Amino acid sequence: MKELKRVLASAALVVAAAVGVIGVGAQQPARGAPPPQPLTMSKYLSHDTVAGCSKAGTFVNTPEYIVQCSHRTGPGVVEIHTKETDMIYVIDGSATFVTGGKAQNVTATNPLQPRGTDVQGGEVHHLTKGDVIVVPAGQPHWFKEVPSSVSYYVVKVLKQ
Repeated sequence: MKELKRVLASAALVVAAAVGVIGVGAQQPARGAPPPQPLTMSKYLSHDTVAGCSKAGTFVNTPEYIVQCSHRTGPGVVEIHTKETDMIYVIDGSATFVTGGKAQNVTATNPLQPRGTDVQGGEVHHLTKGDVIVVPAGQPHWFKEVPSSVSYYVVKVLKQ
């Protein structure tokens, strides 16, 4: 419980610092999702709300940042978020995560969220519980291998 509070407090500080450094702008809401709302008061998330992070969910969605929990049981596609910096904190499981390099076979159904099938020349990271990785906006990244499952918090800092 204390560690979770420390992690969330650290994430909040990182968000505040990143917002000041990166700058913020409007976000395109996902299809069918409620639009982002400014956060005018503190947002408390009890341990019951965030416990386990066994299924994905959005905890906070503002024009400046999004706080989510994600859970994967297999590999993903290559992602490129043109306007989002991802700050990822692994809370359970493990994954092989690739950053940088050149995304292959890119399609851009959503121009702010291009997708690919592979990465050439990226840096391979073996993520496990407790690891943190920051992926700047525009950098390809990919959960290439997920042996069993991986759960993580992600703070998405949105830029103009």
